[in-house]
Amino acid sequence: MTTEASGFEFGLNSFGDVATDGGRVQTDAEAVRLLVEEAQLAESVGLDVFSVGEHYKEDQVDSATPVVLAAAAQVTSTIGLGTSVTVLSTQDPVRLYQEFATVDALSQGRTHLVLGRASAIESFPLFGYDIAEYEEIFEEKLDLFLRLMHEDRVTWSGKYRSALDDVRLHPRMPEGVPAWIGIGGSPDSVVRAARHGLPLMMAIIGGRPERFAGHVELYLRALAKFGHQELPIAQHSLGLIAETDDEAKNVHWKHWQPVVTEISKERGFYPPTPERYAEEIEHGALYVGSPETVAQKIAAAARANHLSRFDLKYDLRHLPREVRESSIRLFGERVAPRVKELLTEDPGDWYLTRRPVAQITKDGKAVHV
Repeated sequence: MTTEASGFEFGLNSFGDVATDGGRVQTDAEAVRLLVEEAQLAESVGLDVFSVGEHYKEDQVDSATPVVLAAAAQVTSTIGLGTSVTVLSTQDPVRLYQEFATVDALSQGRTHLVLGRASAIESFPLFGYDIAEYEEIFEEKLDLFLRLMHEDRVTWSGKYRSALDDVRLHPRMPEGVPAWIGIGGSPDSVVRAARHGLPLMMAIIGGRPERFAGHVELYLRALAKFGHQELPIAQHSLGLIAETDDEAKNVHWKHWQPVVTEISKERGFYPPTPERYAEEIEHGALYVGSPETVAQKIAAAARANHLSRFDLKYDLRHLPREVRESSIRLFGERVAPRVKELLTEDPGDWYLTRRPVAQITKDGKAVHV
């Protein structure tokens, strides 16, 4: 198997990080409107997908993603519109279905979702869910959401929402709207995606991207075990593109360092250092540099992990608006075409020779090895 250049897709991911504009921090309202403008820009430079996340923190305005995507649908015509991740565990699957059926209608069939359990857990206390039931909640809600997507009328009962009795939702979502499973490294999530026959979105935000090769092998083997054909595999990572490597690094570090320091403190990790930052750019999961540097790195990740799509998370708290715009333009106009050139020259070969990160039991579960 090889990585195909012709159908390779490029996406932008935003977490609704508030930008600065002329040295002034934008208001929340301005930051929301900027997302719609950046969706337009992404389409104009030839990118395939624009996605928005779901967070409930200060300086992030992506708490009502379907509304943003509905607005973006009205000012674009070709670009795919979706979620970087939807925290399904704290959503009502019925309402989520209705919202995205509406976005899909407004966009004329351009929507998709990435469904995840959540790495940021602020939505659990906000909406009254017990984090101790993290896994069970997700399994139940995923089951219901997929039934709503694929069945005309649904009768269902569970623990975390009221029962449904022969319910038919409106507007209807057409069959075939893509729903991906987002993972951060859990083999159980990889097997879950394969069991349900859903594409795999890997959030690789630290460490060497090729360490996910074992997850990819597990996914491909699980797809075969469950009787599914090969499905798309994508990567989500952070980055910034500028004319030179030094320019990109200097600008990105100023905004990346305080954000990662804050997250590290919350989660009990070591704070970032310049040395760690340089290592992440050179060998890890930060796609920061000139168009050529970033293109070479994306192509290498595509070959290593059998990717068909790469999504760049391009915004950071208080990153200047003009820097974001320049990075988007460079990604679409120079990085994406160059990656396709590189993959045409050397698509790489994918063989199932590396050891998967887990084995699959007879009942379809992942057993770590």
